[in-house]
Amino acid sequence: MAVGNSLAARTQKTSLTAYLTQDAVRNQINKVVGGKNGTRFISSIVSAVQTTPALQECTNNSILNAALLGEALNLSPSPQLGQFYMVPFDNKKKGCKEAQFQIGYKGYIQLAIRSGYYKKLNVIAIKQGELVRYDALNEEIEVDLIENDVLREETPTEGYYAMFEYENGFRKTIYWSKKKMLKHAEKYSFAFYKNGGGKSLELLEQNKVPEKDMWKYSSFWFKSFDDMAMKTMLRQLISKWGIMSIDLQTAIDKDMAVIRENGDADYVENTEEHNDDVVAEQELNEVEGDVSETASESESDKSAAEAFFNN
Repeated sequence: MAVGNSLAARTQKTSLTAYLTQDAVRNQINKVVGGKNGTRFISSIVSAVQTTPALQECTNNSILNAALLGEALNLSPSPQLGQFYMVPFDNKKKGCKEAQFQIGYKGYIQLAIRSGYYKKLNVIAIKQGELVRYDALNEEIEVDLIENDVLREETPTEGYYAMFEYENGFRKTIYWSKKKMLKHAEKYSFAFYKNGGGKSLELLEQNKVPEKDMWKYSSFWFKSFDDMAMKTMLRQLISKWGIMSIDLQTAIDKDMAVIRENGDADYVENTEEHNDDVVAEQELNEVEGDVSETASESESDKSAAEAFFNN
């Protein structure tokens, strides 16, 4: 799933489009993708990089290796589909920016469904007043959901519930209060913690943050806390208690890693606010409901794909 080391040294001197049409790179792509699927693959990479300008600063081989891992898992890099993302990371040791592989919550769902083990898989935000009781010992929940969708959407969240049921009937559930999720976000998101965490989120939800200060809250934990929380719930549920296919294990094991030329995962510490902002930028497309593939290829997409097969 990776190109040779001889190409890595040239990545920063070559445009992505030119890099993807080099013979060694084309041969490697064909080994993983094969046939005319190469056109779709090339177009999807170029489109993803154009959608996230910060990716243009990353080494070409790190972008390709992350994309090839996603392709091997049969996941799309399209930000609109929300299956996996290529996230820029500033590797100070190497003096360059590299792209991390990062799975999205829809990627978890896709891989879990394909495994054939799951009959049901669900995650939901529980609104204030809806939770009647949750018995953690017996994993039983009783809720009284708000029937009016508009009213429910406007009601503050008080917790999160996720569950799965296997085809054989085995069932597992978890419930986290919003307070517990806030602590999780402050621990794992540098941008969220740095800019006030739960206290700032509360002010945002009450529309008490001046417009001139809104730039501080670009983290997706600020932009759409519930959606990030539901992704966290799925990861906790599946990784700790779910039966995982080889693909699902690979996705979880290599999540948040830079994929190297030999296919190994290089795990890096995400302490840069910039990284969290890029995830926000990409996943926001998903949350806003744009779940369709890009309607048409851009000119650069087409030229890259055509060059891939015509050279």
